[in-house]
Amino acid sequence: MLIAPSMLSCDFSKMGAETEKMDKAGADWIHLDVMDGHFVPNITFGAPVIKWIRPFTKLPFDVHLMISDPLKYVDDFADAGADYIVFHVECESDIEKTIDKIHSKNIKAGLAVKPKTPAEAVFPYLHKVELALVMTVEPGFGGQSYMAENIEKIAKIKAEAKRLGKDILCQVDGGINDKTIAHAYQGGADVCVAGTAVFKAEDSRKAIDNLKELCK
Repeated sequence: MLIAPSMLSCDFSKMGAETEKMDKAGADWIHLDVMDGHFVPNITFGAPVIKWIRPFTKLPFDVHLMISDPLKYVDDFADAGADYIVFHVECESDIEKTIDKIHSKNIKAGLAVKPKTPAEAVFPYLHKVELALVMTVEPGFGGQSYMAENIEKIAKIKAEAKRLGKDILCQVDGGINDKTIAHAYQGGADVCVAGTAVFKAEDSRKAIDNLKELCK
């Protein structure tokens, strides 16, 4: 299991130091939630902030675009240092054009689905992406409760990817903590995004180690 701490739960006044802290605590990726106040009812940060914190770690930057028109901003996030750009199948951009644009920047592409969106919505694009993100909360705010029923989507996505002969990572985001991560892992998750469970812990390294241990 890969653990990707969500910077949505960090202290925004010292994001560089918080990024470095997660690196030293044993994180595998850094998850960056970009929200535009339109696609979701919250606003976080954009490409300039990601560019500023990029020098604080060599870990992969997993940029989750919760925005209406991701195609328009691929260049910005690529230039900021993204390693993965994940956007929503429910967005307004042309899905295939957005994936192609991401790949043109030598970045891996991922598609996300909201809790009420069926797994089948990503099937037409699985042959082109490297990652599928299953949301287990409604996107927009951290600290929400885990919706366990959404994990069933992972098996469907992986079965379709296997049928296509495609190797794909499945990521889970929302409500991941020491009570829920084993369920996500048993459901097929390869990467888990953890926010408050890591950033609000007294010892972030122990928190990350514990999350990984619970998946063995």
